Amino acid sequence: MPGLCTAEIAQLFSPDPLTYSSAQSPLPRVPFCYCGSACVRQPLPRAAGALLQSPLWRDGFTAEPSPCVPCSPPAEPEAGDRRALPVEKPPGVKGRTLILLDVNTKSPVRIISENFLSLQLDPSIIHDGWLDFLSSRRLVTLARGLAPAFLRFAGKRTDFLQFHNVKNPAKSRGGPGPDYYLKNYEDDIVRSDIALDKQKGCKIAQHPDIMLELQREKAAQMHLVLLKEQFSNTYSNLTLTARSLDKLYNFADCSGLHLIFALNALRRNPNNSWNSSNALSLLKYSASKKYNISWELGNEPNNYRTLMGRSVNGSQLGRDYTQLRSLLQLIRTYSRAHLYGPNIGRPRKNVVAFLEGFMKVAGGTVDAVTWQHYYIDGRVAKVTDFLKTRLLDTLSDQIRKIQKVVNTYTPGKKIWLEGVGMTSAGGMNNLSDSYAAGFLWLNTLGLLASQGIDVVVRHSFLDHGHNHLVDQNFNPLPDYWLSLLYKRLIGPKVLAIHVAGLQRKPRPGRVIRDKLRIYAHCTSYHNHNYVRGSITLYIINLHRSRKKIKLAGTLRDKIVHQYLLQPYGKDGLHSKSVQLNGQPLAMVDDGTLPELKPRPLRAGRTLVIPPLTMSFYVVKNVNALACRYR
Repeated sequence: MPGLCTAEIAQLFSPDPLTYSSAQSPLPRVPFCYCGSACVRQPLPRAAGALLQSPLWRDGFTAEPSPCVPCSPPAEPEAGDRRALPVEKPPGVKGRTLILLDVNTKSPVRIISENFLSLQLDPSIIHDGWLDFLSSRRLVTLARGLAPAFLRFAGKRTDFLQFHNVKNPAKSRGGPGPDYYLKNYEDDIVRSDIALDKQKGCKIAQHPDIMLELQREKAAQMHLVLLKEQFSNTYSNLTLTARSLDKLYNFADCSGLHLIFALNALRRNPNNSWNSSNALSLLKYSASKKYNISWELGNEPNNYRTLMGRSVNGSQLGRDYTQLRSLLQLIRTYSRAHLYGPNIGRPRKNVVAFLEGFMKVAGGTVDAVTWQHYYIDGRVAKVTDFLKTRLLDTLSDQIRKIQKVVNTYTPGKKIWLEGVGMTSAGGMNNLSDSYAAGFLWLNTLGLLASQGIDVVVRHSFLDHGHNHLVDQNFNPLPDYWLSLLYKRLIGPKVLAIHVAGLQRKPRPGRVIRDKLRIYAHCTSYHNHNYVRGSITLYIINLHRSRKKIKLAGTLRDKIVHQYLLQPYGKDGLHSKSVQLNGQPLAMVDDGTLPELKPRPLRAGRTLVIPPLTMSFYVVKNVNALACRYR
């Protein structure tokens, strides 16, 4: 009676182009399933050779059962005929690529920061008025969901920011001026500030709907002004008052985020050295309030010539950082504060030279070396751009260039990617704020972690344009939910994966890029739904067909929890809403995030990855040695 095809095929595979005879040992070139005394002339999936030669077979993997079809021995071939036998597929059987996946559970290949996924706020929120609404309960709840993390306050307008130590909120405000404010709106802001001043500890405001509506109208007007500045590359000065700094720090502190403040580096003396007088005023005020802040100096200093017509080379910026470090050591509160930089742009040839000059002078001064990256020009992006594997791979080359310079001057120094966005120029509506942008974002997280980049700072949490995680109605966008899942499920220990059957062997001169991206970490220690030793996989499927993955080795026959994130609604990849395992995600109320419920899969079940989706899989009770201890 026919049985089931098993791993016995590993013993029956031969690359030799010999014909088969049931009475002889030579085996056919085309692999087939063999079941006792019966055989099936059924070709194995693509890359069968890779599968059969893979150590995963020896770990006890069993292919998906398929019924054996008895067959009689073929006729003897003519002498000298070395052609393979013709292949006959049983009715209803189609060749499919089955991917085998195992994870090295003995030791991590990388350990990244607990704050690996961090956030950024652009100083433009002073201009458009959103800084006054950071005390919103809803915003604090959303930010708290992504803690622990850094909150970097920096962007294009960093080097046009002036600190003014005044407290009166009505008379000394940053922004565009009184023509943009309605009087009742201005009075509401003042009353809100007074109410906040009466609160102790974490200060939370409940803004009336009419107040938020007026703010959205003002922000829409300012959005045009900000875009004009961005495209013309000419920026107006911004004033940060003491009260505004209080609001910014209150938001970070209430949300469980550590504030990193970037100081203005374009205040220069006649000899082109940094003028630190305004920065010193800000430092003294922050110290008087005992604010726990880390610091940076400037933003994309390699672009200063285009911004101000005045260039600052890497060596000069290195001396400026040394000056800032000396300044911090004079202030007791910040004598041991962290300092990060130089936050350069994409590492092209001239930028690499800038970084080398900086590292020679200040490589030992900074606690981490930083740079930033934007994938696409937001003005010309299309949804298909977010599905291009070539675009996903552009970051790898940048990582190598930065690591080469850093390891030359300060081996082992931590590297951060700050100010990463899916698109530049403010992004594009229904694109960089849609489900499609998540493919780039999740791949960025996986790639950076696997390459040992310690922190990635997402631009931006809340901002004008369309690159943010939260929109101006304070509703979370797809990348927010993706980030929340990442925070809940992914721990800092990165694990090596072993995959077989992922793609065919490329022909000479042709590169086949993976459209199925798989990453593995220890499950987050902060998630009390899973015991230590569990493993989380996250998978990006850019194929337009579903893919099947069989867990092998240490992951075999374990219960798996699935978190499948898909677009919700009729807009497909352009959707700004998502569903988790078929259930749409939305906040319960202003103070409550929804429960992220998994879909349990039975032990040993094949993972089926739908086309054009992102998903997380927690493999329970693996008892992985790498994941038992912090």
